[in-house]
Amino acid sequence: MTTGSATDLLVLHAVRLSGMADDHQVAARYGLDHTIASELLLDLQAYGWVSRVDFAGTGGWTLTATGRRRNEQQLAAELTASGCRAAVASAHRDFLPSNARLLRASTDWQLRPSASDPLAPNQHDDPDWDARVIDDLIRIGRELADLEPRLSSGLNRFAGYHARFVGALTRVQNGDPSWVTRVREDSCHTVWMELHEDLMATLGLERGPG
Repeated sequence: MTTGSATDLLVLHAVRLSGMADDHQVAARYGLDHTIASELLLDLQAYGWVSRVDFAGTGGWTLTATGRRRNEQQLAAELTASGCRAAVASAHRDFLPSNARLLRASTDWQLRPSASDPLAPNQHDDPDWDARVIDDLIRIGRELADLEPRLSSGLNRFAGYHARFVGALTRVQNGDPSWVTRVREDSCHTVWMELHEDLMATLGLERGPG
């Protein structure tokens, strides 16, 4: 049976996954009504679970320490109620090898080591090098296509990662290399790191390097 998450959980979790997000981004993350999401954000602020920040011309909501603990409590209760802990844990184990390859692909997309500089930036002037990285991302996307249903069949908030990943990869294949590692956008790397955080948070695991 698929479990639908409570709206207040989705709003708080959207802030957590985004790191920093405005009302529109929070609502859009799970297709929520904008007015309802905005009202809930004000409620969460009153509880001290989110705070509003403005920095260098950008602004949005971020999770507080108490908000993070509240989100962890919500996720733990939801996971227990759903009865799919074993399925999520199994999916996480299968995710880890793909995660290591995604990190490698992201590095190879940004760096193109030379004999004189092992940290030389990738100028995207070697078609074979870039094609190999894109092939890796395509394979990782296929693995995500198999992984996502195992998660969303129990917790439907996991749906959508594959479509977002493929959307970014399509932009890359259409000639915009920035969509592999672009920040604060649904790039391949951003979507993947969000999924990683989602899995770790859902299982109550501490995230290490990478």
